[in-house]
Amino acid sequence: MENVSVVRVFTLSGINETTNYKLAIFSITLLYYCMIQFFNISIIAIIILDEDLHEPMYILLCSFCVNGLYGTTGFYPKFLLDLLSPAPENSYAGCLLQAFVMYSFACCEMSNLAVMAYDRYLAICRPLHYHSLMSKRRLSQLVCFSWLTPFFFFSINVGLTSRLKLCGANLQKLFCVNWVIVKLACSDADTFSNQAVSYIIILFYFFHGVFVIWTYMHIIRTCVRSKDDSRKFMQTCVPHFISMTTFIVVIVFDLMYMRFGSTDLPQGLQNFIAIEFLLIPPLLNPLIYGFKLTKIRNRILSLIYGGRK
Repeated sequence: MENVSVVRVFTLSGINETTNYKLAIFSITLLYYCMIQFFNISIIAIIILDEDLHEPMYILLCSFCVNGLYGTTGFYPKFLLDLLSPAPENSYAGCLLQAFVMYSFACCEMSNLAVMAYDRYLAICRPLHYHSLMSKRRLSQLVCFSWLTPFFFFSINVGLTSRLKLCGANLQKLFCVNWVIVKLACSDADTFSNQAVSYIIILFYFFHGVFVIWTYMHIIRTCVRSKDDSRKFMQTCVPHFISMTTFIVVIVFDLMYMRFGSTDLPQGLQNFIAIEFLLIPPLLNPLIYGFKLTKIRNRILSLIYGGRK
């Protein structure tokens, strides 16, 4: 294999599968991305502008939607440009940046889900202590934790990747993925630190998932005893539970396929698997919360019907 350790540009060959349908895919993708932007920004704006929604649950939801905007902005604009390009490429620095955004988005999503589960646990299982435990200071700390921890981890991860000598510049993906870049390293021995850090991160966020499951076990056990708690669970926890289940399923499926999956699958199917976590959760989350949470739904309806008067 030719040693091209000084890589300046990566070729994104995964997009070649779309050659005959680029215009149609571009139109659909642009419309889909606009919908993601519209629904997430709408939820964020409603929460910011309505003082009645300045509560921990809604502030955490706002952070959740901001992360959806962050992750999709790291993918869709570049993908749309690649669809218009005869030879989709990404610069070395741009590729590392996109890999950082994709990974930090996914882990920030998991952190947000864990923090939101903790909030619901306190509200339902320890209601008398809720306001003292979920103070403004604690809320700020939790939001910072959900954002800064992924940034810290993947600064290290991408930093280690930037030190590798690469023997290839072809990525069979629609976007840059850190693990795929690492596999282009000339020597497997050089990737040991990357793999070690990656498994530490996976283990860290695995325990996030365990924590979420633990909180829901307690929430469900508490709700079974009381009709009021059951009603609160249906109104505030079901949207979170759906978001959590959807995200965990798609991200675990993508992670398992990327690490252990067969490359014999059609490229189009591989592309779909790779972008599931950028397709489903960013649009599904604001729709679920917008329709299910009573205060947000009422606010949306008041804006719609109030605008018709």
